[in-house]
Amino acid sequence: MSDFEKRIKMLRIIELYVFWYPVIMSLVWMIGGVMFYYSNERKKPLPLYETPMVSILVPCFNEAETVENTVEQLSKISYPNYEIIAINDGSSDNTAEVIMSLLPKYEKLRFIDLKENNGKANALYLGLLASKGEILMGVDSDSYIMPDALNYIIPHFTNPYNGERVGAVTGNPRVRNRSSLLAKLQLCEYSTIISLIKRTQRIWGKVMTVSGVVVAFRKRALIDCNLWDRDMITEDIGVTWKLEKKFWDVRYEPRALCMMLVPETVKGLYKQRKRWCDGGMEILKRHKDVMADWKTRRMVLVYLEQITSIIWALCWLLTTILLIISIIFFNGIYWESFIIRNLFLSVVCLTQFGVAMNLDKKYDSKLVGNAFIAVWYPFLYWHLNAIVTLTSLPSIFKKRKKMATWDSPDRGL
Repeated sequence: MSDFEKRIKMLRIIELYVFWYPVIMSLVWMIGGVMFYYSNERKKPLPLYETPMVSILVPCFNEAETVENTVEQLSKISYPNYEIIAINDGSSDNTAEVIMSLLPKYEKLRFIDLKENNGKANALYLGLLASKGEILMGVDSDSYIMPDALNYIIPHFTNPYNGERVGAVTGNPRVRNRSSLLAKLQLCEYSTIISLIKRTQRIWGKVMTVSGVVVAFRKRALIDCNLWDRDMITEDIGVTWKLEKKFWDVRYEPRALCMMLVPETVKGLYKQRKRWCDGGMEILKRHKDVMADWKTRRMVLVYLEQITSIIWALCWLLTTILLIISIIFFNGIYWESFIIRNLFLSVVCLTQFGVAMNLDKKYDSKLVGNAFIAVWYPFLYWHLNAIVTLTSLPSIFKKRKKMATWDSPDRGL
């Protein structure tokens, strides 16, 4: 075989990989989601026999417009034994003044006022030091959990059969700002992609990451894994891997709903996804040892999923460049096959959309009403993911600062 023929064969393999990888992963997510439903969601939730003290940590940075509503909603929780600890992380607006004004109104509210911005992980760390509860609940300051959320989460920790193994339980984020097209697209994403991935990874036994916007931790488990990494921009991904490497169980509870705000500008969405992807790159670099240790073999699938998605992004870039060259210089000889394959991928995405909507519609009565707007998002997701992944690749070689500070995100207000 000549060198030219070898190159053609290699390009053919790359082309097939770009096509089949999203198809196979969609099928994996759909099968995993259905398996999780029959093994978990279809059953009655675990009963709430014990009500240990829960400390709800609300880290804030420039959240003067949102934190009052968050505290008000958290004060309506039906769980009987909890406290709210708001941590102002050196905000440059009047967040501190807003929280101070709420203290007389809400007896469960406590306040930590930090003068310097040292990042969300540091704020959570100081909240842990001040907390009274054995269970810590992290909620973003622009979000709030539904009144019954803790009633679904806490039984995972107190279950006498295997609750002692549970180190963290992550809930089900739901988009509450739905006035723009971009917000509705993300509503679709959280239902048809993120929820399916969480369900599937839970079937595998290891979850890539808890959702930082709504997650409960056992304090003892956090201490056992040396708490959050304060030099990581995605503290939720980092602490998930540290917990699982210490063999703590991390669970997904779809009944524990959290209403959150999402970006409504392209710039805000890109910044958010870039941060997520940079955090994923940091994980691959920091926890590559899972590949060499038999004890952490169950984490290999999650690790390889991240590696294969990066390879897919690189292959996608190559095939896209070749397609453009074909259109410009060779009268688009690959255009017909490109159209046929994309039509097939669209059918797969629609199927995935239908499966996910059926699983999630009981948690959101208005979900189906937004379906016609966001129906193509699973297909668009792959291309968005590829672009963000490619721009995040250089972050593998960057040296992280001692403290990963945060910026004011696009809250969709």
